[in-house]
Amino acid sequence: MRAQPSCRRRPAWELVAVLGLVATWTCHAAAAGAIKPPRAARSVHLGYPAPDAALFYTEMVVEESVNGSYFMAAGWNTGYLGVQQLGPPTNKVVIFSVWDPTKGDNPNAVKPEDRVELLHEGEGVRIRRFGGEGTGGQCMAPFAWKVGETNRFLMRGEVQGDKTAYTAWIWRADRGDWWKLATFRTQSKGSPLRGLYSFVEDFRRDTRSATERRRARFGNGWVQTVAGAWQPLVKARFTASSAEWEAKDTIDAGVRDGWFQLATGGETKTTTPLRSVMELPPSQRKAPARLPEPAAPAKPAPGPR
Repeated sequence: MRAQPSCRRRPAWELVAVLGLVATWTCHAAAAGAIKPPRAARSVHLGYPAPDAALFYTEMVVEESVNGSYFMAAGWNTGYLGVQQLGPPTNKVVIFSVWDPTKGDNPNAVKPEDRVELLHEGEGVRIRRFGGEGTGGQCMAPFAWKVGETNRFLMRGEVQGDKTAYTAWIWRADRGDWWKLATFRTQSKGSPLRGLYSFVEDFRRDTRSATERRRARFGNGWVQTVAGAWQPLVKARFTASSAEWEAKDTIDAGVRDGWFQLATGGETKTTTPLRSVMELPPSQRKAPARLPEPAAPAKPAPGPR
């Protein structure tokens, strides 16, 4: 004979136990769906409207920095040049990278004929292949930049058939000279310097780094067009990255004392809407002087190691 279902009233203690289990499950479900704290400060950029260029000159002053910061001064559509703080304030470098024309993140998977070529290796630098964010050739060297001091950068793009050779320099104030870091050549369909920009990035991304501020100003930017005329960079568009694990609202940009500003992380408050185009005030601008003289075309050296 089939047992009949019981219709007895549950004891109070049994109801309390059931309700407790429901409450515990609800709390765990809410915790699982809770918003995690951001891992990193958001990357912020300045995009400079400019004609096709043979030279890109700019200056940058780092105003606040912490471990894991990249202050990129001179970027274009196939590479960039800037300075980083890798760890303690004494662990600082200059870095110059050029991308392969291929897709993917494994540098060893790129065919030799598609890899960035090394044409010149500067004194005291380290050359290597990189991956993870695209692939290409990278030049890095110790460089004791200081907060509050002006750093000067120069990029040259020399079209050579369907390739372009990119040479990077940084000014060494203590020596009073331009340090030629490297020349990389890559397939470019004969493109000069295009898509000029700067950025500030948190690459430590350990959650705490999102609570720390990075700030820099950029100014006295110039391009020498492919026709040889100098033109100042007086406008910049403010943009930012969109990774879901970045802090969203602690970013800012602006214009102060004739410089463009970028800040991210920490207690930064937004005063300029994203995608705003900022313009420097009128002033008596002079094209940069004491630039390195063009050198004779370099012969190919062994590719990045």
